[in-house]
Amino acid sequence: MYGGYYGMGFFDPTMILLVIGTALSLLASARVNSTFAKYSRVRSTTGMTGEEAARRLLQSQGIYDVSVRPVSGSLTDHYDPRTKTVNLSEDVFRSASVAAIGVAAHECGHAIQDNRGYVPLRMRAAFVPVANFGSKLSWPLILLGLLMGGSNMLVRIGIWMFLMVVLFQLITLPVELNASGRAVKLVDQLGILSGQEVAQTRSVLGAAAMTYVAAAAASILQLLRLIILFGGNRRRD
Repeated sequence: MYGGYYGMGFFDPTMILLVIGTALSLLASARVNSTFAKYSRVRSTTGMTGEEAARRLLQSQGIYDVSVRPVSGSLTDHYDPRTKTVNLSEDVFRSASVAAIGVAAHECGHAIQDNRGYVPLRMRAAFVPVANFGSKLSWPLILLGLLMGGSNMLVRIGIWMFLMVVLFQLITLPVELNASGRAVKLVDQLGILSGQEVAQTRSVLGAAAMTYVAAAAASILQLLRLIILFGGNRRRD
């Protein structure tokens, strides 16, 4: 059987990597939810809603070809470069809270990146089909390789496909951090938020950024596990 299991019975010591990755993801998710909920109860002094703040931010940057619209769900906010739309969840679109304005500003940060030709954003957009392809094929190929008696070729291709997913998440990190940085700077400069509200928004966006960091870390740990288990392509009895 494959290295990593031999001599250990049915115990797989590399499972600790999955446990760590899962724990990081759960902690990051819990933090962003609690931070967003906390500052969702803090009304901004300007009384601007997420929609109004988003429109103000875009106009301040001379961006008039991007629309702002509501979408269903909670924390489903995103910018779509294909349709030039800042999509805000209903809790953000209509809310005048510090958290809502921060999230809306972050998505506008992506619209600004797109408008300015921010290279990492373009790289991420170009990498999307590759990452989707890798995400769909990596595990089926690995499992098929194992079912076919440990086909080294299929398992190896599956690992390479999974590497595409990891690379996509690494490319995503600077894109998200830059969008948050732009958001905090602009809401402060434009007076949309002021004083302590800026720090509170920074906390919301910082917590959100950690979910991307945790996801990337979890994927890297999973990739490391796959390499430990199958990277050597050696069969052991």
